[in-house]
Amino acid sequence: MVSLWFQEKNNTFILNIYVIPRSSKSEIVGIYNDSLKIKLKAPPVDNAANEELIKFLSEKLKIPKSKIEIVKGHGQKRKVVSVDGCNIESKDILQIVEKRI
Repeated sequence: MVSLWFQEKNNTFILNIYVIPRSSKSEIVGIYNDSLKIKLKAPPVDNAANEELIKFLSEKLKIPKSKIEIVKGHGQKRKVVSVDGCNIESKDILQIVEKRI
């Protein structure tokens, strides 16, 4: 499956994410410039937005937070996130965007 915002390698997913902090609610918006656009309630202060992003993805993918890591972009809106497979398939990742659950 070809997608510009995520890649799968050795049961690990690499997600390109664009975050909008200080939003009214945390939610998936859709695809924006080859990234998954996610609004977060948390402000970009004291790592709060990064922590909320990990918690949000953990809930949506139904996996432990320990399986999600921000590998690039800690202080930026554009982030690269690694998700340890945990029996997740590409279709599961795509469903969170299509349904915006």
